[in-house]
Amino acid sequence: MMQEKIIAMLRANARMSTADIAAGLNISETEVIAEVTAMEKSGVIRGYTAIVADDAPGADKRVKALIEVKVTPNRDGGFDRVARRIAKFPEVTDLSLLSGSYDLQLTVEGESLQQVANFVAAKLATIEGVISTSTCFQLKKYKESGIIMQSDEEYERLKVCF
Repeated sequence: MMQEKIIAMLRANARMSTADIAAGLNISETEVIAEVTAMEKSGVIRGYTAIVADDAPGADKRVKALIEVKVTPNRDGGFDRVARRIAKFPEVTDLSLLSGSYDLQLTVEGESLQQVANFVAAKLATIEGVISTSTCFQLKKYKESGIIMQSDEEYERLKVCF
């Protein structure tokens, strides 16, 4: 139960101090440090990240694509064998098993549209078990991890007065 509460607090703010977590849960900071350390070592917590505005200095300007993949499931490992193979490519940043018309969805990053297209044609489509792919390039991000990327003020229309 305590781990769940700590995880919820870190999901809301990964930079929250152990002192603030301890105060919020009415436990000692030593207990929080021990729990977080244990979760990191066991792999429950796998990393921390910052959500950065696309137009910020130093922001990642790489091309991003969402790719849906149809797969023939392997008799022994279902979709896992193909998914593990795809996950090893450094271009792949996210990979999920889906329900619906496609089996896997991955996010791929590259320096250019051509680089992503080459990844799909030369690496992804040639994997045994991959039946077909559908690629959509990300044009603009409106929301990431629950955070709205632009404020409403940026989209306010000019008022027309007569």
